[in-house]
Amino acid sequence: MAKQKSGGLGRGLGSILIDADLTHGRPVADTISMVALDSIVANPYQPRKEFDGEALAELAQSIKQQGLITPITVRQMEDGRYQLIAGERRFRASQIAGLGEVPAYIRAVTDTQMMEMALVENIQRENLNAMEVALAYKALVEECSLTHEELSEKVGKSRSSITNYLRLLNLPAETQLALSKEEISMAHARALINVEDTDRHLELLHAIKEKHLSVREVEQMVKAEKERPQPRVKKKGELPASHVAAREGLRNYLQSVVEVKRTQRGKGTLTISFTSDKDFERIVALLEGSKAAE
Repeated sequence: MAKQKSGGLGRGLGSILIDADLTHGRPVADTISMVALDSIVANPYQPRKEFDGEALAELAQSIKQQGLITPITVRQMEDGRYQLIAGERRFRASQIAGLGEVPAYIRAVTDTQMMEMALVENIQRENLNAMEVALAYKALVEECSLTHEELSEKVGKSRSSITNYLRLLNLPAETQLALSKEEISMAHARALINVEDTDRHLELLHAIKEKHLSVREVEQMVKAEKERPQPRVKKKGELPASHVAAREGLRNYLQSVVEVKRTQRGKGTLTISFTSDKDFERIVALLEGSKAAE
């Protein structure tokens, strides 16, 4: 249940809470009020998946001594509880610190607005890893039906930056995991995106982690591979060079259409076309003459 007491909240914040409007004993929307921690539920749209335990402990110790100076942001739900919009680190640290209640900015927002606020607030803090940012962008694009241009305006990033993050979602799962664990940088990942062969891609990924390759070294390796002439892969059903030469020789000698078909095991057919009986006789005479000459 929300209360109007203050303590350890930072200069000036206590007076704001005392003057907060109440409706039937509950704070109204767009006010800052004290809210019981056990009445707040987690944010389902929180893009951050990992929280540094040591950093949370340090923040909790600070909150024990100074109180929570910056309010968290919540919205009131129909069942009377509150749903966290922004400030999950502060919320978790306050729980660790043993606080019973915290100052909260109560907003009246829709599900879509809540998602936008939660994701944008986290992205703008720039403390997410690259994969968390990419997934947050994806959620905003898909769930909120935003274009890359609209998303660019909302988060204050260039459209090209948005596109580069979203491209990370096309990386193999192992590379995405390495990026989320910050075993490689986003610049490394962007270089690896250009390696389409999955086996070679993963070879380079392992080399980056094991040999601590710089971004420049990876870029040079990728560039060198792209410039290296690739061995010509014979297409299925393609004739050997000797068969092609023989076909062309027969075409020139017989002055007719000659086709050769061959299986991978060496079996096939030799087809000589003729346009009339007279043409047929001409071709036969040439073949017999060639045989007689032998």
